[in-house]
Amino acid sequence: MLFLASDHAGFPLKESLKKVLTEREITFEDLGTNSEESVDYPDFGHALAEKVLENADNKGVGICGTGLGISMTLNRHAGIRAARCVSIEDAELSRQHNNANVLVLAGRQLDAKLAAEILTKFLATEFEGGRHKKRVEKIDIA
Repeated sequence: MLFLASDHAGFPLKESLKKVLTEREITFEDLGTNSEESVDYPDFGHALAEKVLENADNKGVGICGTGLGISMTLNRHAGIRAARCVSIEDAELSRQHNNANVLVLAGRQLDAKLAAEILTKFLATEFEGGRHKKRVEKIDIA
C-alpha cells in the first residue's frame, strides 16, 4: 500500500500527485493534511512512518515545504529509509541502492510535472540487493 502525508506547504503538491496516482489506478491512502491551514509536519511524518512500518511492502510519500523537516521526522523511526529526492536519478538510486521506503518531496521547490516523474520512477524501481543489502542493514542503530 502507498501512503501519502504532507503539511500545509506540501498540500498542493500532494493533491496534484493524488490525481496522477488515481489516473494510473495506483491505490493509496491520504493521511492528511487536508488543507493549506498551518499544521506541524512532525505530526504527519510520524503518522506516515507508522503506516509504512505496518507492512514491509508499504511505501510512503512525505511532502513539506522543503522536504527537509518531514524527512528528518521520518528518519527518526527505525526501519524507515526516507529519501528527499529532487531528481528522477535520486529516486531511482534511492530505491536501487538504499531500498528507500519513503519518497520525500519539497512542495515549494518542485513543480508538479517533475514531482510526478520522480514519484513514477520511485514506484517503478526495485532494490538491487547484493552489495547494497549489507549497507542498508547497517543504517538502523539498535
